[in-house]
Amino acid sequence: MRWLVGWSSAAAGNAGALGGGATAGATGYDGETVHPVGSHLLWGDPDPLWAVGDWRPDEVRVVSADAETRIAVLGLCGASDEQLRVALFAARGGALRHLTAWPGSYTAVVQVGRRITVCGDLAGARPVFHTPWAAGTAYATAALPLADLVEANLDFPYLAALLAAPDVPAALDDSTPYDGVKRVPPGHALILRAGAREIAGYEPVASLAVAAPPADPDSAVDGVRDALVEAVRTRLAAPRHVPGDGIDPGPVPGMGPAARRAARGRPVPGIGADLSGGPASATLALLAAGLPGMPGTVLGHGTGAGERLLAVTFNDLAVGGREAELERAGAVAANPRLHHVVVAGREESLPYAELDGPLTDEPGAVLVSAARHRARLSAGSADHFTGYGARQVLDAHPARLADLLVDRRRRHLVRPVAALARADGSVMVPARVYAAARRLSRTPYRAGLEGLAEQLRGLRGRAPEESWEDDGAVGASLAALSWGRPGPAARWLTGEALAEVSVRLMAATQRSGVGPGQRPGDFRARATLARQAAEVRVLEQVAEIRSQRLHTPFLDNQVVRACRALPEALRVRPGARAAILRTVLEEAGVREVPGGWGTPTQGVAAATARAGLRGAADSLMEVFDRPLLAEAGLVEARVVRKAVRAAAAGESLPLDGLADLVSLELWLGRLLARRGTCWTGTPARARAVPGGIVRRRGELGAVASGG
Repeated sequence: MRWLVGWSSAAAGNAGALGGGATAGATGYDGETVHPVGSHLLWGDPDPLWAVGDWRPDEVRVVSADAETRIAVLGLCGASDEQLRVALFAARGGALRHLTAWPGSYTAVVQVGRRITVCGDLAGARPVFHTPWAAGTAYATAALPLADLVEANLDFPYLAALLAAPDVPAALDDSTPYDGVKRVPPGHALILRAGAREIAGYEPVASLAVAAPPADPDSAVDGVRDALVEAVRTRLAAPRHVPGDGIDPGPVPGMGPAARRAARGRPVPGIGADLSGGPASATLALLAAGLPGMPGTVLGHGTGAGERLLAVTFNDLAVGGREAELERAGAVAANPRLHHVVVAGREESLPYAELDGPLTDEPGAVLVSAARHRARLSAGSADHFTGYGARQVLDAHPARLADLLVDRRRRHLVRPVAALARADGSVMVPARVYAAARRLSRTPYRAGLEGLAEQLRGLRGRAPEESWEDDGAVGASLAALSWGRPGPAARWLTGEALAEVSVRLMAATQRSGVGPGQRPGDFRARATLARQAAEVRVLEQVAEIRSQRLHTPFLDNQVVRACRALPEALRVRPGARAAILRTVLEEAGVREVPGGWGTPTQGVAAATARAGLRGAADSLMEVFDRPLLAEAGLVEARVVRKAVRAAAAGESLPLDGLADLVSLELWLGRLLARRGTCWTGTPARARAVPGGIVRRRGELGAVASGG
């Protein structure tokens, strides 16, 4: 893991400067000086900032205008030092948005006197966290270091909301799994003035009062193309890094060089990309291979380097169904600029096959499939492109149909509704979808939250009315036509946990100025993107290969902005994502794509998850023999064991809900089993959750009476 951490105190003396600002630290509870473990000091007291972890030299830049005015950029940023210096002068006047408008994926920290500004990203892939500390505020790009710093306990209401309503921002609020550690929402910045904190948004939000101005589809797609090309170009222009020392330690009987490298956990030097057969990964691979003078140059042409882009395809031999995608991946890899590697996955790479792994900053459903991702990424390059986030930034969330009705653009509902009708084969689909979209367009945000709270209270002992797996595309679309809905794991929570989340939702309706100030479809799409970005962040940590960097251009600020500029009428068309990416490639010079481009693969993910459950049923029974989730009062062990046995036997249950339960249980176990802390100089301080799982009785009543 890599993160930055710092703080701002109310008085300069509280920072505990050592050596006149050359070093920094803070005085702990017993008078000791606190430093992050494995840190590199970027600037010292009174408001110090550290970079922690295995940052590359080119990933950390600090540009100063004077002793009290400076900017630190951590990550991959396409801005030059001169651009950073110009932006620093603009930031002194309070401007923020330009700090997030450079290509790449990075975190910017600006210090102007005693004012510290930390900018988060739009998607949520590079979040910012904060907590009160030492008469001021500590901040970081990871939550666990802050939890260690203040000895935070678990936030049980947040964990309940994470299972009951993971896609509803009002339920999660700005909380984290650690009590007292808060999250800065996507599209916002944390501003600290001598310890006092403020959360400020830097992105304009479309209003509900007036219709959005009509956008030109061609210019919007051109904007997506330019943003994607620039995102890829920025990464290719960065310095190349050879994993480790670049020297093969020597032969191993029966193993070739590639096998030895993979066994030692080292990626291939150079640039690579996923090539799953889907349009997103194929687009990035072809763009990266086709830019002049970059990887993908054919031997003897152009620069003469002959460096081909490494394209990695995962072939699941344990569960079939992706033959068409593999054929498309092979057709794309026939490009002489690509070197294609196929990774064979067997039973040991199925979900749930490996229940042990590293501790991540936060829980995520990807924990149950870490071995699957690690097998693919271990064959990848030192800099590896992935297509994560493309579906969330390009596809139309079903709730966007209600946005069209709000803007009186009913005719644009014809194509998506007709596609749903063809998929379902029922003549009643158009009427049902239109009625649901019309109902959502006329439902206020407050009423939507109240309805969800009531639905959660009535959920105990019965299954939710809609299920993605049970009802297909039509059922999923109808369920998504709302301000929020119960998560797939909600059916297995205890009545107390569901009531806890219901209370959180009702408390949100009582806040002044309640409402997102956005159309329901746009609001739901942003929440879905934030959840996907959080999952990608967990994936990077749990499947991390030493010296490897995963690049997700679709989650870059500028790409997200360009995709949000796409008109609704274009976005809601069936197959819009594949059509947009095809146009992007054509305008970038790639004229031919394989047949079946963008054709979805149906039911493979569910079949893979079910096969993994069958193989790991006994191990999961042991995990849920005395689960920590039950100690926390979130589930009953017998209920979860029954659900696991039923799913392994083939019963129709929401498998993504089981993945949420299992991953959270695994994460809690790893958190409590860890030793040490993220900080040195803390002999009297243990770590986050020092007392283990301590169920707080009577808390629900206190919240209800205080709300």
